[in-house]
Amino acid sequence: MAEEFRLEIRNISKRYGNGVKALEDLSLTIEKGGMFGLLGPNGAGKSTLMRSIATLQAVDEGSIMLGDIDVLKDHESVRRILGYLPQDFGVYSNVSAKMLLTHFATLKGITGHGRRREVVDHLLRKTNLWNVKDKKLGSFSGGMKQRFGVAQALIGDPRLIIVDEPTAGLDPEERNRFLNILSEIGENVIVILSTHIVEDVSEVCSSMAIISEGRLLRAGSPSDAIASLKGKIWKTAVTRSELASSRDKFAVIGERLSGGRTFIHVYSDQSPGEAFESSRPDLRDVYFTTLRQVN
Repeated sequence: MAEEFRLEIRNISKRYGNGVKALEDLSLTIEKGGMFGLLGPNGAGKSTLMRSIATLQAVDEGSIMLGDIDVLKDHESVRRILGYLPQDFGVYSNVSAKMLLTHFATLKGITGHGRRREVVDHLLRKTNLWNVKDKKLGSFSGGMKQRFGVAQALIGDPRLIIVDEPTAGLDPEERNRFLNILSEIGENVIVILSTHIVEDVSEVCSSMAIISEGRLLRAGSPSDAIASLKGKIWKTAVTRSELASSRDKFAVIGERLSGGRTFIHVYSDQSPGEAFESSRPDLRDVYFTTLRQVN
């Protein structure tokens, strides 16, 4: 394996049979170390990209290299070092967490009984599932099932880990626990977090990309992206009846509720008017500004 381990995606395109172009000439480089956030609205092409990297579907054009592995040709080599938690991760409801994780470890090639037990016990503790290891998965909450999904994705010390929309539907406590587990994964691993939830990327990712309609709109660090909007985001409180006219008059990039009041965020190089005050930008401002291609 090459020392400079990175994921190189070059000019990939994918069109489905119904004519929908899920990916369009998309290129991206993802380095190991830290977490990489892939942001985009539902239908942006995130899951198509993740499935293509995970060798679960072909692309029409382009190339994907993982270190010195040709992802599109050498599926077996990719799968040996891949951990994948898809958006719809199903579990066997009548099987315990320990039993199913042991089964997955066997499938992953960990055949020695002692070694397999050591791996399974370690992953159950790492994902905070040790105390419920003998309970049936059907009794697990959504967050517990997602943590089990991470446990199975970590079997075999993968060098590439993909998690697709992992926190959707989780309550705040489970979401925080899940993100903490992901952020603890080693520095010598590529971890891709695909999501439409901006806060997930803001909290745990050191680099990111924003895609929409299958195209790459922005890539880089969240902090650099936020800095690029310094002095360009303005906010003011409006009534609900004023929203439509505000959208017509200003480059409105978002609406937020605070203390029962509605605030609009506007992109502008200078103050849009006396009613506006400068607002410190955050990743949500970056995300919605990018999607609207205001800047």
